[in-house]
Amino acid sequence: MNLHAYAAAVLPADAERATLVARVFDPAVGGPCVAAVRGDRAVDLTHVAPTVSELLDRPDAVSIVRGHEGGGQWELPALIDATLRRDRTAPHLLAPVDLQVLKAAGVTFVRSMLERVIEERAKGDPGRAEEIRSRIAEVVRGRIAQLRPGSPEAARVKEVLVEEGLWSQYLEVGIGEDPEIFTKAPVLSAVGTGAEIGVLARSTWNNPEPELVLVVSSSGTPVAATLGNDVNLRDFEGRSALLLTEAKDNNASCAIGPFLRLFDDGFTLDDARATEVALEVTGSDGFTLHGVNPVSEISRDLTDLVRHAHGAHHSYPDGFVLFTGTMFAPTEDRGEPGQGFTHRQGDVVAISSPALGTLVNVVTTAEAAEDWTFGIRALMANLAERGLLRSAAEVGS
Repeated sequence: MNLHAYAAAVLPADAERATLVARVFDPAVGGPCVAAVRGDRAVDLTHVAPTVSELLDRPDAVSIVRGHEGGGQWELPALIDATLRRDRTAPHLLAPVDLQVLKAAGVTFVRSMLERVIEERAKGDPGRAEEIRSRIAEVVRGRIAQLRPGSPEAARVKEVLVEEGLWSQYLEVGIGEDPEIFTKAPVLSAVGTGAEIGVLARSTWNNPEPELVLVVSSSGTPVAATLGNDVNLRDFEGRSALLLTEAKDNNASCAIGPFLRLFDDGFTLDDARATEVALEVTGSDGFTLHGVNPVSEISRDLTDLVRHAHGAHHSYPDGFVLFTGTMFAPTEDRGEPGQGFTHRQGDVVAISSPALGTLVNVVTTAEAAEDWTFGIRALMANLAERGLLRSAAEVGS
C-alpha cells in the first residue's frame, strides 16, 4: 500500500515553531537514535540522552531539543519517505517513545462509554448492537452527556439505570469515581507512523481508536503530547471484560506518533485539551470512514487521568505514556446491514491533528504483522555497544 500521499501531512502544520522529538532507527548503528526535528533535518541527540525517557526527565529538555548542536543529522524528507515505504534498509522513523510504560485510559467519553455497554450487552455480536443501542437511547435520553463522574448527579443516574436493568461495569468507570486505567502494551512494543497495525485474524468486529496520547515524566508531570491508535477488538472485549488484554495487546496493536510535541510557550497542556483528533479510514474496497475525537468533550480532565495513573499508589521511574480515550466508535455498516464497522486487511488508517501531524498505518493481522524483536535487552545491548550507557550516578546528575 502506497502511503506517499500522506508525506506532506506527517509533520504538524506549524512544525517550524514546534519543539519536536523523533526516534530514528539508523541501520548504520543497528539501533534507535533520539532526535530533534529542526526544519528539514533531524538532529541526533543520543549522546546527550540515549533514550527519550531520559531526555524528557531533564528539566532543560525543551532547550536541548531546540538548540543543542547534537551529533549527526538526517534529512527529514528522506526519513519520512523511507518510513512510509517501510524501507528498513534506510534510516526511518520509529514510535517516538521507548522505556515509558504504555498505559491507556478507557471509557472517558460518553459516546464510547455507551458503545462499550452495547458491546457487553451484545456479547460481542455486532448483529445485536443496533437493537441494544436504541434501547439504551430510550432510557438515557441524553442525561449522561453533562454528568461529572463521581458526582451526586451521576449516582442518581446510576440508580435509574440499575432499575432499568442497564447498569454496566463500563458505566461504573465512565461516570463513577474511578476511571479505567490499564496497561495497553509492553514497553518498546509500539509501532510508529508508516508501520502495519495488527488485529487478530479471528476477530470479526474491531475498530481503530484515534486518541490524544500524553507523555508523562517520572515525576508524574505531562511533558509532551502525540497521537495514538488504541487498536481494539470489540468482539473479544464484548464477550467479557476479562478478555481486555487479548482485545488490546497483540503484535502491532499499539501505534504512536509520528513525533512527540513537547509542551513549551507555544504549545501547552491547554492546547492539548483543545485538540481535535481526526480519523480517516480508506479501504481497498472503496470504503471510507471519517470521524473526529474532540478532546474538549472528555468527561474527566487530562490531569485527573494522570493522577489516577501516577501517585503515591504507583510510580514510573522511566515515565509513562497515557492514551486518553476516544469518543469515536464507528457504527455505520460496512457490509451487511446491521453488522456495523470492522476492519479489513489493507485499510489505511490516518489519525491526524494540525498541531501533532499524522499517524498513518496499514491494517493487517497480528499474526502477519512484523514480529516485535527489539526489546529491552536488545536496546541495552545496542546502547552498550555504542558506548552510550551511563552509570546510575551520571543518569541522576
